[in-house]
Amino acid sequence: MKMTIKPAAVEYIQGKINDGQRVFLALDDGSSKFSKLGGSCAIGNKFQLVLADNADSDYTTEIENNSDYKVYTSGEELTFLGNGLSLDYKNAMLKLSDNSGILDGAVTIDQAPDEVASKDQLKEDMQTIGVKNC
Repeated sequence: MKMTIKPAAVEYIQGKINDGQRVFLALDDGSSKFSKLGGSCAIGNKFQLVLADNADSDYTTEIENNSDYKVYTSGEELTFLGNGLSLDYKNAMLKLSDNSGILDGAVTIDQAPDEVASKDQLKEDMQTIGVKNC
């Protein structure tokens, strides 16, 4: 898998990433361990960049890119990613697209939590904020 990271996106991410950190391209629809969002309106069309100091056994598929960033994703995300993957920064938003069009016009970026929440905790969090998701 390859992704072009446009210069504006590189500049935006640069201010948030520490040297040597890994970038995980993760779904943010309630299906990944980093996501607290959920609901049918978000399935497969909501992504996030998760910055982590260490490798993650679920995010081992490397995404080749034109920057110095070490970008990885998991098999679950690959279902929604196509050829011509591109990340750009326009109108104060990160935009992920591929040859099919825009996948997510508002990709978020955040540091990985020190400890990933359990499935039960994620479910509880999603139920608590669930009415705000869609």
